[in-house]
Amino acid sequence: MSELRVGIVGVGVMGADHAERVARKTSGARLVAVSDPDQKRAEGIAARLGARAIGDPLELIAAADVDAVILASPGFVHAEQLFACLEHGKPVLCEKPLTMDAESALQVVEAEHKLGRQLIQVGFMRRFDPEYVALKQLLDSGELGRTLVLHNVHRNKTVPTTFRSEMIVRDSMVHEVDVARWLFDDEITRITVRTPKPTGLVSEGVLDPQLALFELAGGAMADVEVFVNFQVGYEVRCEAVAERGSATIGLGTGVVTRAGATCGTAIPADFRVRFEQAYDLEVQRWVDATVRGELDGPTAWDGYAAAAVCEAGLESLATGQPVEVALADRNAVLG
Repeated sequence: MSELRVGIVGVGVMGADHAERVARKTSGARLVAVSDPDQKRAEGIAARLGARAIGDPLELIAAADVDAVILASPGFVHAEQLFACLEHGKPVLCEKPLTMDAESALQVVEAEHKLGRQLIQVGFMRRFDPEYVALKQLLDSGELGRTLVLHNVHRNKTVPTTFRSEMIVRDSMVHEVDVARWLFDDEITRITVRTPKPTGLVSEGVLDPQLALFELAGGAMADVEVFVNFQVGYEVRCEAVAERGSATIGLGTGVVTRAGATCGTAIPADFRVRFEQAYDLEVQRWVDATVRGELDGPTAWDGYAAAAVCEAGLESLATGQPVEVALADRNAVLG
């Protein structure tokens, strides 16, 4: 396969960004089709980028001239669309969440495993961000000793009024869930979500900001502050505290490896600016790996594990109490 013909399901903010990326920036790929409930939007993007608009997303997935699919549709339709991709043998890059709950996510993992071939990559793009990659390499090197704690900050300038408390866990905090699992190479076994008195700039009933504590199987811990109506800009920081030092990213200067180091930098307006390079690298590597018949990124299991943690997080959000993560035995599932 010399050129990967890509179809995109869902061309809202993220999907439209991916459509531009595939059409204009990704080598070895060609955008051939898009689908969206807003037919006019899909037709406009298709016309501008030399693709065609298909009304039914399942028809796009089944199309003979679509080799691989990017799912940027709402999470509540992912399960159906992922099963269709598996049925038709189509490699798929699925934006988070994998599905809306742990049960259906596990069903996706099991269905893929039965095929005997990994087709699903989950869009946890931070694993491709150069700063996060450098931090991962530093921690894995052992230079700072064993990593003990992660401190995370995740702030958006603002979100739509329809962005409710539960979405802060499932759609925002989920990135820190994956980051903690990836940097520690370990599973999260317990999560506690607490909320201070919310900002006065949100609708009644919305709990923003939120503070979470993750406890991992090996004894490490990670905390995260998620504040999606920060008003200033999009700010993501991560500090790893290890036995012989610490390392911080998100300050605008790469990895800062000495305690007390500071810097001043402009804060980007939104996630597409902060993680533009990560998205570019993610999609390019997905295309390259797909052409080789391989997978090079977060797997369906990673999507399932994150869904299981977030499900426990939603229970903790409601009760204010620590909740154990109900995670299936990986060896039993994947054999």
